[in-house]
Amino acid sequence: MPTLLALDASTSACSCALWRDGHVVSRYRDAPRQHTQLLMPMVDEVLAEAGVGLADLDALAYGRGPGSFTGLRIAAGTAQGLAFALERPLIGVSTLEALALAAHRRLHARYVVAAMDARMDEIYAAAYRCHDGMLEPLMEEAVLTPERLHLPAASHDVDWVGIGSGWTLRERMPVEVQSALGQCLSEPQPAAEDMVHLAVQAWQAGERPTADEAVPVYLRNEVAWQRA
Repeated sequence: MPTLLALDASTSACSCALWRDGHVVSRYRDAPRQHTQLLMPMVDEVLAEAGVGLADLDALAYGRGPGSFTGLRIAAGTAQGLAFALERPLIGVSTLEALALAAHRRLHARYVVAAMDARMDEIYAAAYRCHDGMLEPLMEEAVLTPERLHLPAASHDVDWVGIGSGWTLRERMPVEVQSALGQCLSEPQPAAEDMVHLAVQAWQAGERPTADEAVPVYLRNEVAWQRA
C-alpha cells in the first residue's frame, strides 16, 4: 500500500490528508481566501502526526476540480511543486467523486448525485453507483442549470442521496429529481480525506501520472479556452 498525500482547495474549504498503512491523518478548515497560507502548514502537521517525511511519500494527489478556479490552481500548483521536487507521481481526483464517496462512507449511500454550486446560476453535477468503497459513474460530470439536471434513466426506482452545495438550488430542479431523493445534504464540501481514498484506488489500479500532467478540470469551455 502506498504512503500518499492529498491536497484540496477547490472550495472555500482547505484540506490535507495522508494515507499510510490503511490509516488516514487529515486536516480540514473552511477558510475562504486563506488557502495559500494554510495548505503547507497542514501538510507539515499531518506528516508530523503520522511520523512521515516528504521523502517517504510514494505519490501525491490533488483535487482536480470542478470547483473554484483560483482554489484549483492553488492545490494543483502546490501538489505539482512537491511532486516535481520529490520526483513522485501526481494523481488528480474529481471533487464530485470525493463528495459521492463521502456520502457512501458516511451514509452507506448506494446511489449518489453530487452537485456543487458553480455560480452563474449553474451547478457542477455527476451521478454514481457506490459499492464497497468503489464508484461507478452513471452520469458524466457536467456544468448545467439546476432545471436541466436529470437522473440516469436506468436507475429511477432507487433512493438517491444528494450531496454538495449545488443542492441549495434544489427547488429549481425538476420535480422528478426532488422526489427521488431519500436524503439531501447541501453542507458538505469536497475534502482531501475522501480524495486520498480515491487516489489510493487509482494507485492500486496502476495509475502513475507525472507531475507535468497535472491540469485542473474547470468544465466551463470559456475557461479552458482562456487557458489555451
